Amino acid sequence: MTFNAKPVQLTTRSGLELQVRLATPEDASTLTDLFRSITQEDLRFRFLTGLNAIGADQIKAMTSGDDSNTENYLVFLANGTVVATGMLVCDATGKRGEVAISVHGEHHDEGIGWTLLAFLADRATARGLSVIESIENRGNRAAIQVERDSGFVVEPLPGDATLVLVRKTLTPA
Repeated sequence: MTFNAKPVQLTTRSGLELQVRLATPEDASTLTDLFRSITQEDLRFRFLTGLNAIGADQIKAMTSGDDSNTENYLVFLANGTVVATGMLVCDATGKRGEVAISVHGEHHDEGIGWTLLAFLADRATARGLSVIESIENRGNRAAIQVERDSGFVVEPLPGDATLVLVRKTLTPA
């Protein structure tokens, strides 16, 4: 199922109005700028490495639209400021998806991550996925709490005591 690239209007629990749309190749510089405003800790949590910057190849993969199993979204405030990005990557069977979200460092605690996670779960359901997951660093307590509040179950990740697997079973549309 292909998602219409037309922006979708979302509202956070606090009433903040957001516009969400698929990233395109023309968004490479916008996404690069966004990742420059993501805290180093959040970059480490998102990519599970000590990255200081996101490379051009990673940006290209997030904006190319070449892979029908990957959807990367940009989130904008009403004034056009980009404040977050969220990715849904589906497995080859079309049953499982992985989600990853990054929120601008100055826009934490505004409900953006929670709202974007709900949007990605809806997208996964619309695609017919049965489960969405994310691998989280145990230290990423804020994200893990958002995921728990959103119905995810947290499990140890075998083989790595520093990571957990968060998983949500989806109800078919």
